[in-house]
Amino acid sequence: MFKLKNVYFYFLAVKIITVDLIRKFYFKSNLYFRSLKTKVPEQFYFYPNPFLLSSFIRNKNFSFKINEIDANIFWDSINDKEEKENLNNFYWLNLISRKDDSLILQKIILLWIDKNKKYKDETWKNTILSKRIISWILNADIILNNSEKNFKEKFFQSIIIQINHLKKNFKYENNLTKKIEILSAIILSGLVFKEYEDNFILGTRELKKLVEDFFDNDGFPLSRNIYDLVQCSKFLILVRECCKEAQEYIPDYLEDIVEKIVICLNSIKTPNNNNPLFNGANEFKINDFYNYLSGLDYNLSLTKKIIGQICILNNKKVSLFFDIGSPPKKKYSSNYQSGPLSFEYYNDEDKIITNCGYGNKISKKIEQISRLTSAQSTLTLNDTSVTKLEKNKLINSAFGSSIKDSFKVFDFNFEENKNFFSISAKHNAYENDFGYIFKRIIKISKKNGDLIGEDSLNSVKSTKMKNTYNIRFHLYPGISAVQTMGGKTILIQIQKNKSLMFSTNGDNLLIEKSIFLGKNKIINNFCINVFGSIKNTNKKIEWEFKKNK
Repeated sequence: MFKLKNVYFYFLAVKIITVDLIRKFYFKSNLYFRSLKTKVPEQFYFYPNPFLLSSFIRNKNFSFKINEIDANIFWDSINDKEEKENLNNFYWLNLISRKDDSLILQKIILLWIDKNKKYKDETWKNTILSKRIISWILNADIILNNSEKNFKEKFFQSIIIQINHLKKNFKYENNLTKKIEILSAIILSGLVFKEYEDNFILGTRELKKLVEDFFDNDGFPLSRNIYDLVQCSKFLILVRECCKEAQEYIPDYLEDIVEKIVICLNSIKTPNNNNPLFNGANEFKINDFYNYLSGLDYNLSLTKKIIGQICILNNKKVSLFFDIGSPPKKKYSSNYQSGPLSFEYYNDEDKIITNCGYGNKISKKIEQISRLTSAQSTLTLNDTSVTKLEKNKLINSAFGSSIKDSFKVFDFNFEENKNFFSISAKHNAYENDFGYIFKRIIKISKKNGDLIGEDSLNSVKSTKMKNTYNIRFHLYPGISAVQTMGGKTILIQIQKNKSLMFSTNGDNLLIEKSIFLGKNKIINNFCINVFGSIKNTNKKIEWEFKKNK
């Protein structure tokens, strides 16, 4: 069955890549350029609040004064690829003083238009183009300040040409997060230009289809990626707020998905104000985004215990994030990390147990390593990842590095009594190859916050091979660990006067060197490894994180 699916995806990838090559060749023709030139709007119907773009901006990246820049060499002095992308998306407009000389800014934009009025691969990529249009529209007040008629006409025409390109091609975008960006730009153009109200109708109609296809009933992306949740929320909230400012009808589905997404965002809030690391996410300070939402009067009090198939448990000073989800469908799996029943553990404001994070901004090799089960705080058998990654370059080129196979997480259970919170689940990822079902139970003591775990391997079929199990607990960078003389316990030093004791009945216990990738660079850390071997028998491994007295 999977082989037939791979054949299907292979030929589909060939089709996608072939069509994409033909399209790019056509984009550079005069015929295509003429097809993009339609009626030039006369004016902006309203000016959206540039504050709405503030959640997209990393403040320290581009803070400069326009008055100190030579506009004539602005676009010729950039060599770094990432800097080029950041300058070409024009998000830096939100970082310049509203009092700076608008004539210099207008000259910079005119030079950009002259250099890029026709399609270019590096400046007309969907995600760069859509961000640029959104930034131009939200910063139109300073761009058009004291502008002459000739500049306005060129500026408006460039917006429409780029929007027409997006309208013709958004259906070819397979990354649904990027597709939300594209549709957001199209919708905004329909809000600010009366002549293009049809763009609003088209964009909101297509956005409705995408929302229905890409989000679960709780408003979490089906990719199960927290980064996707945050990125999508920014654009959906931007569209909603611009509709509100323009006194335009806000579609019911948009109100509904924004309300659900805000609850999801509230739910993933961690004690140290960083996001948890599951399924393609790296660390970012999410409290700035909460401040942004608060400034827009969103309710930041409603939460859920399960979002995106991640169970969230908070008890006094202890927080736990527990992955109880099966892998996403292949088309949503390009960033999936193979960590079923992995967890992250916080004590007070300190993160103790972590997943390794996603290595996509370091290198392709590190990205692949970060997706393995061993990079997550969970169990592996024979150091085998629970899912195989697609290795066919054609398929990866079309769909991203998706997964080849799947498995099920099942029998999730949550219990509460006067002494403990208890959560448990099973997965069958190792059943076919090694004959085992894995079950994890985690309990949190209501009295003292101790974390108590039980990992079980249940044999469901006889095999000839001996299997090696490893249960890894990756410690957050900066936390040190020392194994005690008895060999079955580890002292975890969090701060000078704060420590935990880890104990287990597992066969072997070691402290290993590991790497943490969640800050988009390689950082050394430690990993607790409980390991042993089994063959055609059931195995129960108990472990505990207890406050050191």
